[in-house]
Amino acid sequence: MSEATSAETAGAETASSEIVVQTRALSKVYRDFWGRQKVRALKSLDLEVRKGEVFGLLGPNGSGKTTTIKLLLGLLFPTEGEALLFGKDSSDVSKNERLGYLPEESYLYRFLNAEETLDFYGRLFDMPADVREQRIDELIKMVGLDRARKRQLQEYSKGMTRRIGLAQALINNPELILLDEPTSGLDPIGTREMKDMILRLKAEGKTVVMCSHLLADVQDVCDRIAILHQGELKELGRVDTLLTVADVTQLRAKGLTGECQQELRDVIARHHGELLEMNNPTTTLEDLFLKIVRDSEARPGRRASIEGADDNKTGGVATAD
Repeated sequence: MSEATSAETAGAETASSEIVVQTRALSKVYRDFWGRQKVRALKSLDLEVRKGEVFGLLGPNGSGKTTTIKLLLGLLFPTEGEALLFGKDSSDVSKNERLGYLPEESYLYRFLNAEETLDFYGRLFDMPADVREQRIDELIKMVGLDRARKRQLQEYSKGMTRRIGLAQALINNPELILLDEPTSGLDPIGTREMKDMILRLKAEGKTVVMCSHLLADVQDVCDRIAILHQGELKELGRVDTLLTVADVTQLRAKGLTGECQQELRDVIARHHGELLEMNNPTTTLEDLFLKIVRDSEARPGRRASIEGADDNKTGGVATAD
């Protein structure tokens, strides 16, 4: 084998190892008692989630988000296609050692306290007692429940329950974390702390896949998103790219007079203004999401058409501080 061929093979293997989650033509059909098709929940979904990124799965109710998560977990079997985690089929239970999951509704034993809850789940992973004890202390402090570590979970608020649920999902120090509505039930401070924890997990090299109806939360933490509607993938890409309004140019300048605010680069330079920023303004994830859903309803079976995607268009909007 030549050196060039060896390099190409090594590069392909490295790229493959970076893919943590992959779906290929993944489909799921729910059938009735007689085996007749009741609903097609997911249609030929192709996704790739790479190591170290925060990936958002968005869609209205009934769009296939929960079905996708359950297929990845191996709780459902696909009708067609396949779901791979760490290069293994989702039905392979060995993947669970590297996986953490926070469901939309945490199913925890309400008569246990926080320490007992995490100790129980740590034992399921056969963690040594000393490692388990240290991990429990770290997680309780991380999710902000240090003062409530001895209280039974039945006394917890919804927000506190979400926190201990996240700690439970992280007890085995997983490489991949699946989060279903992670900020559900949290107040604004708790929501901010949850998002900070997600970003902290990313900084530690973890891969996070999250479902959420709170689009602002997704916009704050996700690197890439997939938008589903009626079981079909309608849009996929980086958040910053999808939200960029490509046919409008926005200028931010400092120290300009009112006259200079209407001018472009050469005028700014001529009047000794300081150009702070020149880029494409962005829309909001909420506006993008609603547009894709409405476009999907108007043109079923087709990918959404995003206006302003032509990078060759130009326009100008100038603002000054």
